Amino acid sequence: MSSLGQLGPTTGPLTFTPPQRRRIYLMRHGDVTYFDDSGKPIDANTVPLNALGRSQASAAGRAFAAENIRFDRVIVSGLPRTRETAQRVLDETGQQIDIETWSCWEEIRAGSLSDLPPAELAQAFLSAFDGLVPEDTRFMNGESVRELLDRVVPPLAELRADTSWDTVLLVLHGGVNRAILSHAMHPRGRLFLGQLAQTPACINALDVGDKPEDWVVRLMNFAPPQPLHRDNRLTVMEKIFASFLRTRKRE
Repeated sequence: MSSLGQLGPTTGPLTFTPPQRRRIYLMRHGDVTYFDDSGKPIDANTVPLNALGRSQASAAGRAFAAENIRFDRVIVSGLPRTRETAQRVLDETGQQIDIETWSCWEEIRAGSLSDLPPAELAQAFLSAFDGLVPEDTRFMNGESVRELLDRVVPPLAELRADTSWDTVLLVLHGGVNRAILSHAMHPRGRLFLGQLAQTPACINALDVGDKPEDWVVRLMNFAPPQPLHRDNRLTVMEKIFASFLRTRKRE
């Protein structure tokens, strides 16, 4: 710190008012099973948490309870897997809070894969979550990254405009979380970083100040049951794609 002595004289006393930031805890829902035992796809709009997902959500709740973290608001996308995860967190923290639904934060929407040739299936599943993703990339032949950003990012301003809360819990989805995290890292522009892993029931912590560009990424992809991700070498979408291919072999 000796270099501070080279700053030279100032014209007046130095002042600094620390920003007053608020905290957003951003979670992904717990694990779900997208294909039944016969290999038939389960409706992604109604699929509940599986046994692992329920234990993951409760473990996340215990992590919040251990530090006596209290939420002023709890917001989910409305899909059952997000609401069930949020409720399990609240059960562990002992809080009774009305869970709000913001459908604008539903997961990136898949399209129909029936018309795609087999050679393009891997790209349809995986390209939207691979590196710095171009905005015209479509997820499983459905919604584009541009369309996702257009519906996910603007509501953040609405949330921040409400000054009644200090700590909010958002329980959303892997693709949506990536959009929010990417915005937090580059709030002056548009960016989608597909390689930001979002393990089921993971916790991210983001701090926001009064200025729109004031974001601090405090914590990312913390998964209480296995915080060091010892057994995770595949992405969630790689696991889902592998499961999808197994169902096709049964046909």
